[in-house]
Amino acid sequence: MPLSFCIVDDDASARRMLQHIIEDSGIGEVMGTAGDGQEGMRLVLTEAPDIVLMDLLMPDQDGIETIKLLQSQGCRSKFVMISQIESQDMVGRAYRSGIEFFIRKPINRIEVETVLRKVNERYAINLYLDEIKSTLEKLEGLRLAPPVPAAKRTAREALQPILMNLGLIGESGSRDMATIMEILLEREDTGTLPPLKDLYRKAATRYKTNPEDIAKEVKAIEQRLRRALTVGLSNLASLGLTDYGNPRFEYYAPLYFDFEDVRLKMKEIEEGKESSKVKVNIKKFIQVLYLELQEQMKL
Repeated sequence: MPLSFCIVDDDASARRMLQHIIEDSGIGEVMGTAGDGQEGMRLVLTEAPDIVLMDLLMPDQDGIETIKLLQSQGCRSKFVMISQIESQDMVGRAYRSGIEFFIRKPINRIEVETVLRKVNERYAINLYLDEIKSTLEKLEGLRLAPPVPAAKRTAREALQPILMNLGLIGESGSRDMATIMEILLEREDTGTLPPLKDLYRKAATRYKTNPEDIAKEVKAIEQRLRRALTVGLSNLASLGLTDYGNPRFEYYAPLYFDFEDVRLKMKEIEEGKESSKVKVNIKKFIQVLYLELQEQMKL
């Protein structure tokens, strides 16, 4: 079922462009648009959309203020902020108000589609988890037989919360991480991490059968992992710039990445540099992910 959207932005051309992108790409359906905060509040409370695209700066009240007022009135929509502001303080305030992602102005179709597909995926995952929780609660009330021990979580199930905290849900490399974790958990020797090339090759054989295709897939896996880790590093660095004391930043940044790399990435973001000199340490990331996954599966 497609998601429902409302768009609140004082720029009429931006509203039209966003609506076209959402509907033409099949991401969802736009229930309505509004040109200011007050009108936007009435629209959102009436339509109760799944996702609200909210402009940060509007003439009557800013987007952050509008989101807080909506939430105080029981609104449960997810929010995506639209802005051309680069102020880290404003970005921090926006994330603390509960937004999912930022879309920068001027609006870029590829960026909008990418961001909204990630929001869509996150929404679907949360909905799926809520449905599971609801089903389990109903079963709990109906159960007459003696309790049966809970089934052990799979590697992919245990991996999901970690990837979500790193902002990697939806990244193509996340599938490779899950496959590699399954390979590591299947080994009898749980000590030393095998060479990365060996892990890539074993993962590739689960996707391909032809030797030539396997060789190509090995290289593709490394590229996907490197891109995903770069995204994760950028996510954490942005979080650190917004709020250095954020628990997610404090825990994941030094654990999964070399902190010098984190600091360098933070500096690049702060200076607005597009090209990056930061090199991610895939081996460290995989080792830490494996160790944490083992702990998660004990829960």
